[in-house]
Amino acid sequence: MSYIPAVRHLLLGLVLFTAGTASAAEATSDPAIEKIRAVLAKRLGDINLDNVQASPVPGLYEVLIGARLYYVSADGRYFIQGKMNDLETGKDLTEEKISAARKKLIDAVDEKDMIVFGSGKEKHVINVFTDIDCGYCRKLHSQIDQYNKEGIEVRYMSYPRAGVNSESGRKAISVWCADDRKKAISEAKQGNPVEEKTCDNPVAEQFALGRVVGVSGTPALVLENGELVPGYVPPKRLRQLLDSKGLGKK
Repeated sequence: MSYIPAVRHLLLGLVLFTAGTASAAEATSDPAIEKIRAVLAKRLGDINLDNVQASPVPGLYEVLIGARLYYVSADGRYFIQGKMNDLETGKDLTEEKISAARKKLIDAVDEKDMIVFGSGKEKHVINVFTDIDCGYCRKLHSQIDQYNKEGIEVRYMSYPRAGVNSESGRKAISVWCADDRKKAISEAKQGNPVEEKTCDNPVAEQFALGRVVGVSGTPALVLENGELVPGYVPPKRLRQLLDSKGLGKK
């Protein structure tokens, strides 16, 4: 079982977030759930496995950790990472569950720990994991007024792709610690120097959160329903996308 160390490493990285966010499963008469918890806890370590439940496929169970969904056989032997689709309805059942979990994690972040562009009166809100030095992040920010005009409030969270201790990570910290964060991030995204500062900041926490919710590159947009949209989307097209999904204030 050579896959176990890799899976264990990934899941251990999520435990900080699952401890406070995964809701306990309701009491169940299904003995397989307790068996699965016991087997996975033994093989994967001290992981919060409260959110284990039956999947739509008999004999296969869902294990939700953070915003990652896995499937496991009733005996706890076979551990599957992948998507489950209902061919009759056309629904992606995995993404539906993941989006709900991702939304819960993002909603738990206090707005005061984000850098927000908007008046608060926009119809839509997007949460954007951003990197100071990312080219498409800079392109998105260069159009920030247009996003606002399209009725989209933009809430930034930090995701320095090279890590918190990288040059981009240090820039993100300096931006957060600036007297005027909005001005500082705008200057930094234009390639202008920002005075190096340190202070209590959410950069490391948001970087870790990004990894938990599935961010693999920047910009990464998390929509109001928890759906993750990777990459840059122009303002008008993003407004069309959000409206087409029936999102936003009614």
